[in-house]
Amino acid sequence: MDALPPLDPRSTALVLIDLQNGIVAGSTAPISAREVVANARRLTDVCRRAGALVVLVHVTTSADCLDALRPIADEAPPPGGPPPQGWSDIIPELGPEPGDLVIAKHQWGAFYGTELDLQLRRRGITTIILGGISTNIGVESTARDAYERGYQQIFAVDAMTARNAEDHAHTVTRIFPRLGRVRTTDQIVRAIVGR
Repeated sequence: MDALPPLDPRSTALVLIDLQNGIVAGSTAPISAREVVANARRLTDVCRRAGALVVLVHVTTSADCLDALRPIADEAPPPGGPPPQGWSDIIPELGPEPGDLVIAKHQWGAFYGTELDLQLRRRGITTIILGGISTNIGVESTARDAYERGYQQIFAVDAMTARNAEDHAHTVTRIFPRLGRVRTTDQIVRAIVGR
């Protein structure tokens, strides 16, 4: 992976997907949720100091769960009632902090049915750094939508993970290289601080 050129914090946003209590608590592979959170924290700290926008996206549902998707699928999620209290809260290690943008979504992707695109465009954002859980669901859905909207994308490969290593690897090696640039947290940090 080649080094990134310096990133302009004024036109760059870090968008973190579903780093919330109920999702971070689940099992992940090939990268532990703890490592994803640590790398996401490094990225949020650097972006905040540089003046880049930090966007924290979390998935929520209504109390009666009537807004949940229910298409028939071979691998449908297990039926259940409303999530436990605090399930959709963003993990405290990430904030939010003043100046962060918090987006609540009800689908896999962060653009559909939210004001994410509007808020990014109003702030002059042209480049998105993406991370979160799960690589092949929320992050990939958001990445596909961002690509179709013309955003430049950088994927923080070690600040994301999936429920299994195979799903993560497929998205990182087959899908993301078609949508943007796949880089490590270290490479992204160097591009933000200009070294």
